[in-house]
Amino acid sequence: MSLPTTVTLLDVGPRDGLQNEKQIIATDIKVDLIARLGAAGLRHIEATSFVSPKWVPQMADAAEVMARIVRLPGVSYPVLTPNLKGFEAAMAAGATSVAVFAAASETFSQKNINCAIAESLQRFEPVMAAARAAGVPVRGYVSCVLGCPYEGEIAPQAVADVSAALFDMGCDDIGLGDTIGTGTPGKAQAMIAAVARRVPVDRLVGHYHDTYGQALANIYASLEMGLSHFDTSVGGLGGCPYAKGATGNVATEDVVYLLDGLGIATGIDLEALVDTAAWISEQLGRPPASRVARALLAKRGACAPANGE
Repeated sequence: MSLPTTVTLLDVGPRDGLQNEKQIIATDIKVDLIARLGAAGLRHIEATSFVSPKWVPQMADAAEVMARIVRLPGVSYPVLTPNLKGFEAAMAAGATSVAVFAAASETFSQKNINCAIAESLQRFEPVMAAARAAGVPVRGYVSCVLGCPYEGEIAPQAVADVSAALFDMGCDDIGLGDTIGTGTPGKAQAMIAAVARRVPVDRLVGHYHDTYGQALANIYASLEMGLSHFDTSVGGLGGCPYAKGATGNVATEDVVYLLDGLGIATGIDLEALVDTAAWISEQLGRPPASRVARALLAKRGACAPANGE
């Protein structure tokens, strides 16, 4: 199969990337990050999550974030809404696109949201009904599609079953999450093939963490399978609190560099993206995790005049 000519990226840095940071990130920084991503050309930016602050204190300012962001024309700012209460709060805050999340692993589902997979799907039914009534698109995420920290290997059929259930429930697209970053290209393609028998491939979204350095390879393998939508995180922000050692999502700038090299259009300014990665990493007190950001920042430094002029 030929590769797509265009790819759509959703930057999940402001939500999935920041939610596991130990220090509480100021609302100003979150709002600024979202603005910088929009200015760099991102047209889909995951803004926040309407979850209980008891469980995710980093997202306690969700309504304030939504109230303060400057919404650019043609840019969507989806939010995570795990239940009807979260959906209603998101609607009150002006959200126009939401996401729900399930898992392909029973143990992970219990550890993450304290219920079995079947029960989690039942919990989404009132959210889906409310979203349909409001005309709001919903993404359905599936965690642990290429491995679980508790169960190890996950059968592609298990991923297909949960994906199909979410799609049949009315989700507009399905995010396939390699939550702990253990996937490899062959396994990714086998998983996608199983899911694509139940859900149209143009409704599938790749969401790869880079724990084992396989995310870019998995994205290329996914492109070969016909996927043209991916989640990424500026600066490689993120992780998984339930998976020891799991690193962040694949860095947006690394993916843009790959796609630029393949002649695949994204509409994203790589240099502006690297600036954003450097800025948010500085706010967090560490260098960017991204190889591309580090390389381009080092190159800029090497090209600067020795006397600083």
